[in-house]
Amino acid sequence: QVQLVESGGGLVQAGGSLRLSCAASGGTFRTYAMGWFRQAPGKQRESVAATRWSRDNTYYADYADFAKGRFTISRDAQNLVNLQMNNLKPEDTAVYYCAAGRSGSTWYELSTYDYWGQGTQVTVSS
Repeated sequence: QVQLVESGGGLVQAGGSLRLSCAASGGTFRTYAMGWFRQAPGKQRESVAATRWSRDNTYYADYADFAKGRFTISRDAQNLVNLQMNNLKPEDTAVYYCAAGRSGSTWYELSTYDYWGQGTQVTVSS
């Protein structure tokens, strides 16, 4: 049974940093895309960043526009993905979800992902 477990959320002041981690188990994830989405109260879930596998055995990173320059995603192992978030803003407050799915071009679409974690709360105070 596939499980994704997130950790690292919490409360931080604006301008601060947090590092989220996600560990996947119960499957083989080498060729899977693994990424992060977030959902703020009253809003739709949106993509943050993802790593996708390529046939040259390299993981490539993709970012939503708001994440570029502030967030860094890393794939430390085939089943481990981290999200380093710097210069956090109050509008980054949301539940952050880890997701895994077959690598493809549409990394930002929820339908790409087959497996989801339970989410971890990130709260940024002003």
